[in-house]
Amino acid sequence: MSSKDDELIQTSLNARLIETGERERLRQMLQMKLIECGWAKKVNDKCIEIVQKRGFENVTVDDLVDELVPKSRAIVPDYIKKELLDQFRLFLSKQNDLF
Repeated sequence: MSSKDDELIQTSLNARLIETGERERLRQMLQMKLIECGWAKKVNDKCIEIVQKRGFENVTVDDLVDELVPKSRAIVPDYIKKELLDQFRLFLSKQNDLF
């Protein structure tokens, strides 16, 4: 498969996720699980820590995003990643007409 084919499949899959409502369902599931496991609080606390350390006037949203995104992704529990991946694979297995 060429990168063009991969891009077409990715675009089609993303469209299907949106049109079926699966993207929103997965987003809500992920959000709920991240809150339940304390991840959201950890990220919020880290954000507050950064702002307090640097001073409100000295921090931009871009600064926060640049610092928080890699750390935040790294602390997502593996069981949540696995569950999301399993749900995505299940959805994908039902999309025979995409390929």
